[in-house]
Amino acid sequence: MTGRYVKYPEQKHSGIDWIGSIPKHWQLIAISRVFVRTKKTGCSEKELLSVYRDYGVIPKSSRDDNNNKPSEDLSPYQLVEPGDLVLNKMKAWQGSIAMSDFEGIVSPAYFVYKPNSKFLVKSRPRYVHYLLRSSLYISQYLSRSKGIRVNQWDLDPDEFKKIELLLPPVEEQTQISNFLDHETAKIDTLIDKQQQLIKLLKEKRQAVISHAVTKGLNPDAPMKDSGVEWLGEVPEHWSVGRVKHLALMISKGTTPTTIGGDFLDEGVQFLKAENIGKQFYVSDNPKFFISEEVDEQLSRSRLQAKDVLVIIAGATTGLCSVLPENLLPANTNQAVSFIRPKNKDYAEFIAHWLETTFAQSIIWQGAVQAAQPNLSMEDLGNIPIPIPPEEEAMNMVAGLEMELSKLRRLSDLAEDKIRLLHERRAALISAAVTGKIDVRTGNPSKSA
Repeated sequence: MTGRYVKYPEQKHSGIDWIGSIPKHWQLIAISRVFVRTKKTGCSEKELLSVYRDYGVIPKSSRDDNNNKPSEDLSPYQLVEPGDLVLNKMKAWQGSIAMSDFEGIVSPAYFVYKPNSKFLVKSRPRYVHYLLRSSLYISQYLSRSKGIRVNQWDLDPDEFKKIELLLPPVEEQTQISNFLDHETAKIDTLIDKQQQLIKLLKEKRQAVISHAVTKGLNPDAPMKDSGVEWLGEVPEHWSVGRVKHLALMISKGTTPTTIGGDFLDEGVQFLKAENIGKQFYVSDNPKFFISEEVDEQLSRSRLQAKDVLVIIAGATTGLCSVLPENLLPANTNQAVSFIRPKNKDYAEFIAHWLETTFAQSIIWQGAVQAAQPNLSMEDLGNIPIPIPPEEEAMNMVAGLEMELSKLRRLSDLAEDKIRLLHERRAALISAAVTGKIDVRTGNPSKSA
């Protein structure tokens, strides 16, 4: 990444292959020489902090997307002070490492390091923060982490301490961090605008679906009271029933391990909650398989084309997708319910109806009665649903798909822009903190 930026006029080889060439006047110093692990506990009254891949160390209360519940006993939690380095050794390879600007406490599973006094003289925390979270250093955490499965990879603290820090003079560190604060703020603003656009497109999608499945496609159709207060009026020629009235059966699956079955690399497709709700039709990613013998034992939950799969347990309760024929044969587990329509032509209409805010509010009213969200098949079947004639339902689904595909394309474009902006952000940070570009103000090479 050079582009409009210039390179340092004099380079030298760092002596470390993964770092390569660096500016001639920069230094290297091992983490073991400057950071000392600390573990002060018994500070339960302090604010809970967490290490985020995207945000660094921030108060846990400032985000609503962290579902990890803290322990009831906070006395083992570790004290973090401003300027301390916090490392999630199981997610360091994802970027969960940062210098803290806050005082608070973090999980006993984290590692907390305090810089020594000599290092404080020759370093600036903001620069070190950017350096340790750069893509070059994250690749090192990845290569030094060990474990059987990806989500269990663990960065050995002894390996972490061997990593060398790349240090320019203190004044230059300040210039680099100020430059990155300014440039990343501009990129973050652009990312935020795209995220806001995606949010608006999702709201538009909801509105389009809700209007179609409750009012129909003919704006001049005579209307009648649905008899359901929150539903209001529906077209006069429609009926209003419950989901079970359109269903041949409503059932759920069984986990293969309960009968001694294991997941395989190939065989009969086995669908979990992870395969549902990502898109309108069931996704085959991630892939799970069971043997034909196990599938035979689980024949009660063997799926058919146009089954509507609904998640009935956990945080994603209520998400649904229609099962396409190309994923058959397939089976599912106890966290997933399937609605088998009497008439398969109603499958997409049922799924769209379950996506509406009306249906979702009913689902969650019943699902959150317990600590763990759980939707019963009885409650699922009793959800009220407006029912158009079959041909109208099919035309509506076709018309909806045309409208939703336009919104989907706009959303995909926004997602692509966000991905490119994140890539640019990461490349800019890495280039600046490793000396690949010279961001000093008024340096001779820039004025030449």
